[in-house]
Amino acid sequence: MTRGNQRELARAKNQKKQGVQNKKKEDGLSKEQRMARDAEIMRQKQLKKEKAKTEGGGSTSK
Repeated sequence: MTRGNQRELARAKNQKKQGVQNKKKEDGLSKEQRMARDAEIMRQKQLKKEKAKTEGGGSTSK
């Protein structure tokens, strides 16, 4: 066998990747609920950024 264990390593890597992808969608929320949650998070971020800007911070940390 000239490939060695390359096929087995690739298969294991893909299984691990698929496991991580499946975990992302296990929050138990519908699409509308996720959209509402994400919109609220973005509003909070925007308010925080505007507050920092008005307080003279000007620059934000990333």
